[in-house]
Amino acid sequence: MPAFLNPELGLIFWQLVIFLLVLFLLAKFAWRPILLSLKEREDTIDNALRMADQAKIEMQQLKAGNEKLLADARHERDRMMQEATVMANQHREAERARATAEANTIIQQAREAIQQEKNAALAEVKNTAAQLSVDIAERILRRELAEPAAQTQLVDSYLKDVKLN
Repeated sequence: MPAFLNPELGLIFWQLVIFLLVLFLLAKFAWRPILLSLKEREDTIDNALRMADQAKIEMQQLKAGNEKLLADARHERDRMMQEATVMANQHREAERARATAEANTIIQQAREAIQQEKNAALAEVKNTAAQLSVDIAERILRRELAEPAAQTQLVDSYLKDVKLN
């Protein structure tokens, strides 16, 4: 059998002494700084996790705030669009009413002008008829006709000669 499989008692003793000495030295000088370093690292990791959780919560709050702002902005945009639509409709209706009133005024003025022209034309026809009557009467009176048949024949001939404008 090989020698390393059957260690002697002295070798085991010295290995045990050296192991305990290394264990003591490590415990005295190395374990405390290592444990403190591990504790610091654990605290740093815990702190980083807490900060990450807090940042996550803040991000959720910011996201909720942003969503609320977007919803408010959409609501405001919709309200402004409704107001603009209402104002446009009101303006359109006001313009339509103004155009209708203006058209009615123009129509009324045209009717009045037509009525005035009609009245003027009737007055002119009456004046012309009166002038013709006076002219006919004057001609008849200038001529003294004795018989009524001659007077009728004269009036008929005058009426044929007269041309109305």
